[in-house]
Amino acid sequence: MTDTARGTAAPPVGSWDPVVLWSKPEPEREGTPLLLLFHGYMADEKDLMGLTDHLPAEFTVASVRAPLAADPGFSWFPLAREDDYSVDRVVESVGAVSRWLDTVRGNHSSVSILGFSQGMGVATSLLRHRPADFACVVGLSGFAVPAEGHAFFRDDEAAAARTPFFWGRDQEDPVIAPEMIEFTHAWLVKHTTLTKILYPNMFHSINPQELMHVREFLSMTVLGRR
Repeated sequence: MTDTARGTAAPPVGSWDPVVLWSKPEPEREGTPLLLLFHGYMADEKDLMGLTDHLPAEFTVASVRAPLAADPGFSWFPLAREDDYSVDRVVESVGAVSRWLDTVRGNHSSVSILGFSQGMGVATSLLRHRPADFACVVGLSGFAVPAEGHAFFRDDEAAAARTPFFWGRDQEDPVIAPEMIEFTHAWLVKHTTLTKILYPNMFHSINPQELMHVREFLSMTVLGRR
């Protein structure tokens, strides 16, 4: 689960019909809390589904495939170091996710988000676009995207909503640039109710202790367990 290669464009995101893996068959989803999973760069919808066994069984989990090819997997948007990166590319991708979500969210009692690496960039951007729509957000070894003044990001509304946010990472993560970590930390402190935990020797990955904490966070925040 690393973010380390250049992607190539797939068909336009505007025409995107996502591939989604579901943890429950459709007849068992009605009325359950929904948890969306957004994978990292060069991964796919199968990458995070192994987390499902470590999460509260009450959730319906939906793992979504990103729209752009990034051999051997997929990408949500170009990396910041690439020439074709722009905030508009982020907005195009996250906007497509938001439109798809509108087609399924009515079946569920609440919606929460979990994003790993670049997927955390999607999760935070979706929260910033629709600040009142999510029970909580989990970000693992990832970042938030600088908005550059784009109207898609309703940060003032996010600051008012103060959605519960779990951020787990390793201080020695070799993938996410320090300036992105600094920006992300400042944004989360100002705009969410933040739980931040550091995991030594995890680097750019997910470890069992972090999964235990994520399970506890989802249980307390969404299911009301103490």
